Amino acid sequence: MRASLTLLARQSVAGLRLLLIATLVLGLAYPLAVHGVGRLVPDRADGSFVELDGRVVGSALIGQSFDDDGWFASRPSAAGDGYDPLASGASNLGPENTELLAAVQQRRADVAQREGVAPADVPADAVTASGSGLDPHISPAYADLQVPRVASRRGLDEVVVRGLVAQSTAGRDLGFLGEERVNVLRLNVSLDELSP
Repeated sequence: MRASLTLLARQSVAGLRLLLIATLVLGLAYPLAVHGVGRLVPDRADGSFVELDGRVVGSALIGQSFDDDGWFASRPSAAGDGYDPLASGASNLGPENTELLAAVQQRRADVAQREGVAPADVPADAVTASGSGLDPHISPAYADLQVPRVASRRGLDEVVVRGLVAQSTAGRDLGFLGEERVNVLRLNVSLDELSP
């Protein structure tokens, strides 16, 4: 009986030691290490907030709507009521769905009219939502299509606005992944810094 109590006490102490070590490693050391690594890349760890005149105007990782003609327009969004990060997702409509085809044709006509171009000149990302509905980027072609409208509305030279688009264009990741892209929020913030 005494031997079994001694064995139980030894096992209990060993279990408590293991609990203490696991708590220190997994409850303290690991979270601090992850936090430390996150500090090395603060832009990603903090939500990639974009500021204008000291106030946060959005996140560079989440698209948003810009309705005024003085701004570059984003891609359409199918997330909730549009650009809702709590309802991220696509419309799940297939490529031959009549509702989707009608929406794309309507968007193409609207963009062509707004930009003063033929419907055939409207890029695909101007009329289709991304898989998440929150894509903050547009193609350089769509940004270039909007330059005359934005420059005219802001009273700027098109060359200056094209320069902002070029500065805001990010290349392929690692030189070969993805496509070139323009972050719409960052582009509009740089535009606003140039001509508030």
